[in-house]
Amino acid sequence: MTPAISDETVEHVRELVSGIAPGCVATYGDIATAAGLPSARIVGWILKTDGADIPWHRVVRADGILPGHLADKQAGLLTSEGVHIVDGRVRVATYRHDFSR
Repeated sequence: MTPAISDETVEHVRELVSGIAPGCVATYGDIATAAGLPSARIVGWILKTDGADIPWHRVVRADGILPGHLADKQAGLLTSEGVHIVDGRVRVATYRHDFSR
């Protein structure tokens, strides 16, 4: 079932993702926390349904793994921005975007 998500929530998540600096990453949970959402899954759903035109590739799982059928594309985009990926994983602590700035 799709959660009831307002247009304002979608736009806020899109703005947060768009604000992730090149060469940095954020987790789904980071964005959920910054947006005041109760679940990181909501962020994933928003990016899946309305994220093609924003830097979705800068959003990773909490463990840094690049999952799914777009992992190779995501890895290529992140690598082009200077993010090092080892065994399909980003060291989130090294590249984490600071939303407080």
